[in-house]
Amino acid sequence: MPLWQIYHPATAFKDAASKQAFANDITNMYLKLGLPAFYVVTQFHKMDIDNVFVGGKQNADIDTPFIRVVINHIAIHVPDVDAMYLDTTSRLDGVMKPHITDKGYDFEYHVDETERRLWKINGLIPPPFKSAEEQIWVRENRAVPY
Repeated sequence: MPLWQIYHPATAFKDAASKQAFANDITNMYLKLGLPAFYVVTQFHKMDIDNVFVGGKQNADIDTPFIRVVINHIAIHVPDVDAMYLDTTSRLDGVMKPHITDKGYDFEYHVDETERRLWKINGLIPPPFKSAEEQIWVRENRAVPY
């Protein structure tokens, strides 16, 4: 599962349409890799600016809103090759560009990769990436016994 947790001030992602557009772009990136859409979870966490500190300064005292994105990859991992890491961060940058970068927000993100063997959906171990069983999950867009 790719899990995106987006921590943002109330001035960003003010309405459902802006959140939906970002979640769609995130999901589409993973669909292009062959993952089922239901694997992709995006959570928006509205933060009170009085509770966010950057460099020890309260974000309320900073001119530019700060957004923090925490991404967790479980379904697939990036091979330990510098070019693949660069390709991955370029894709992530592209997804964030219209929603964060182009709006002039300050932001930071990182990606954690969780061991796939510690992952279940509805009590089921997800099938191997790009396997025939996973293709059933792609078609059904839900976890089904295999």
